[in-house]
Amino acid sequence: MTGIRSGAVLAPLLGVVLCACATQPPRTAQERAEDAALAQQVEAALNADPRIYARHIDVSSDRGVVTLGGLIWSNEEYVLAKRDAALVPGVIRVDSSMDLVRGGVSGTSR
Repeated sequence: MTGIRSGAVLAPLLGVVLCACATQPPRTAQERAEDAALAQQVEAALNADPRIYARHIDVSSDRGVVTLGGLIWSNEEYVLAKRDAALVPGVIRVDSSMDLVRGGVSGTSR
């Protein structure tokens, strides 16, 4: 009976400890400024690539982890956008939540 009670108490406590270890402290003003600068550099790299229609790609950064969101028009643009972002100095990792819209810019100039 004691083993069951101690397991019932330890499981929630372990969950709280694991959650506390997984969260990061809030970003400092300097980290927020560095993230904003990095996001601007990634946006510039995307806009400089003539193979990508980057107007609808959103860029955010959190401690060097860049997230690309928004809309892209082809699988090739998806791959190129992630590659271009990863090549920017200071980018640790590139995550993506971009949505593919097939034929979204067909017949229009980029």
